[in-house]
Amino acid sequence: MELKDKVIVVTGAGSGMGREISLELARRKAKVALVDFRAETLKETADLVTKLGGTCSTHILDVSDSAAVTLLPKAVIKALGEVDALVNNAGIIQPFVKVNALDMKDALHVMNVNFTGPLMLTKAFLPGLLSRPSAHILNVSSMGAYSPVPGQSVYGASKAAIKLFTEGLRSELLSTNVGVTVVFPGAIETNIAANSGMTNMGSDADASSFPTTKANVAAKLMVDAIEKNIPRVVIGKDAKTMDLLSRISPLYAAKVIYKQMASLLK
Repeated sequence: MELKDKVIVVTGAGSGMGREISLELARRKAKVALVDFRAETLKETADLVTKLGGTCSTHILDVSDSAAVTLLPKAVIKALGEVDALVNNAGIIQPFVKVNALDMKDALHVMNVNFTGPLMLTKAFLPGLLSRPSAHILNVSSMGAYSPVPGQSVYGASKAAIKLFTEGLRSELLSTNVGVTVVFPGAIETNIAANSGMTNMGSDADASSFPTTKANVAAKLMVDAIEKNIPRVVIGKDAKTMDLLSRISPLYAAKVIYKQMASLLK
């Protein structure tokens, strides 16, 4: 799909990968609808897009708010025109605790943001996307969808749900003009922990020895996937290694992850 002048909605655009995806889209002359629940960081992204000479609109939104999601397509169309692509990037992690210690409120919040939100957004935008000459939906899953991370079991479940939802959606849309991509990032240099409310994790999180991928590198690969209609993208040496190991020996892969992440468990 040629991205120039296309209208693309990006959730979680206020920081991290969402911001970098938005900037990469602006570099390729797309019009970007920036969606996030933080007004201040959303404005920062909008200013950066403008400095690149890009066109954007801003939409303050909690992706788990069904009423607000329902109204979003009309707001984007009014601001930028008919929508050509949706990037479901917004996501949060859970507190690093075992399931037995995880509060149900936290568990449900993770599922609502990471799975129910993208589902609602997809349903809100899909009728319009089906009417476009070419369109795309990109959903961000995680390495945690296929490699169990202790202390992130519900987060992993939410991302596994995104994986199967996206694969099923792609099958349903094979005969249409809408391409579908699922992305499996490994450890990315973002502030997802702080954005998820894990403000006291700093030193422990930094202690993890997983290699990280820069957010702008991940963003370029995702935008390439939209442009080239690539169905599956695995980002990072860690994600690629665990993708292979989890197929060869799931138990061994789980033990590798455990050794890396055990220090974060409470």
